Amino acid sequence: MGSWVAINGMWVELPLIVPEIPEGWYLPSYLTVLIQVANVGPLCVTLMHRYRPQMLNELAAIYTIIGIGILASFLLAFFWKETLFVAGSVHSVALLVLAFFLSIVDCTSSVTFLPFMMRLKPQYLTTYFVGEGFSGLVPGTAAIIQGVGMVQCVNHTERVNGSTENSTTSQLQAWYQPANFSTQVFFFFLSLMMVVCLVAFLLLNYLPLVQQEHKSAKCYETDITKGRELKARNSRKPEHKPMITQAEDGKPIKQTRFGTGRYSWSQVLFIFVVLAWANALTNAVLPSVQSYSCLPYGNNAYHLSAIFAALANPLACFISMWMPNRSLLLLGILTLAGTTIGSYIMAMAVLSPCPVLIHGHTGTTLIVISWLLFVLFLSYVKVMIGIILRDEGHSALVWCGAVVQLGSMMGALTMFPLVGVYRIFKSGDPCNTQCPI
Repeated sequence: MGSWVAINGMWVELPLIVPEIPEGWYLPSYLTVLIQVANVGPLCVTLMHRYRPQMLNELAAIYTIIGIGILASFLLAFFWKETLFVAGSVHSVALLVLAFFLSIVDCTSSVTFLPFMMRLKPQYLTTYFVGEGFSGLVPGTAAIIQGVGMVQCVNHTERVNGSTENSTTSQLQAWYQPANFSTQVFFFFLSLMMVVCLVAFLLLNYLPLVQQEHKSAKCYETDITKGRELKARNSRKPEHKPMITQAEDGKPIKQTRFGTGRYSWSQVLFIFVVLAWANALTNAVLPSVQSYSCLPYGNNAYHLSAIFAALANPLACFISMWMPNRSLLLLGILTLAGTTIGSYIMAMAVLSPCPVLIHGHTGTTLIVISWLLFVLFLSYVKVMIGIILRDEGHSALVWCGAVVQLGSMMGALTMFPLVGVYRIFKSGDPCNTQCPI
């Protein structure tokens, strides 16, 4: 859960943070940029794995980023409202700097936590993805308990301007209810979650009971050494034999130099393209327009969509435990289905504040179910690709984490100008639907 809990916590707390800082609602744009700049962390780890693997201490890297996450989230509780005068205006320097460090922690977890799973038995990779899903659900649930964004529609009466008589108009107006506990307490909660992450990682490394579930150190080191030797041998001499043949002992000859060689280069490309596309949609593109797609249908539609989307991720992981299917054809079909549903969600966001079926319960039901199925299908695809790449070896999992970050980055950089600069999306009013029937 420590993988993305900190930044997910920042996002769900925005409605309480924004009114208290000078950046206002420009803060999400700043966060988007900071998260993409923080990809320097996974980039450095990936390059070290590729060119200086002997210098990369995986355990030390994980301890370092967890420690940074604990410290940064703890300091946020005290300094998130502090401002400094910079370049002629007031800015929340402490908040932005600490958010940057949290971004480095979460981004780098993709290329450190995943490869660490090679030390454990294969079946535990699915539970890793379950925990990663809960990294969004847990802070989201805490925010709901806190009362973030809870709206009550109240009657507001005002006098009509220019009227000679004492005429007034009355309409519903959104009133945001006060939070049940402060933002400082919420950041303490995030810091506690990172402490839990540290304790869990210590237990994974040192608890005798867990040691039984590890691969033996000799076996693990042998896997890494064999991979390096194979890479070096393949780089020294070209392959002269046919790519798809049978060896004398009856075992198939490797089709490629990637991992175990069971997948052709076209299949490897397909796997990584699908992985990048699924992460771009689920981590950046659709979340950036969730409020636009849901709020026109009412505040309940928005909250139900957020809750079901958060639940769909771990649900997909549990489904993959009981019904795993590595068929690339099925993964392609599910990706297409998820993309189609995502297109419907995006269309509703573009049409905001007057999407289709806005009057009645049909539109609300459709948008909530769409968010559930969208996250469910693509989360299943991401988990199964992670399982496939886990069997391809340690290096494949490193590239898996790098592609996850690359896809998320491309999605964020695509949506940032559309949402934050050109402002092509218009938010709906949860209390007033001013659209023709």
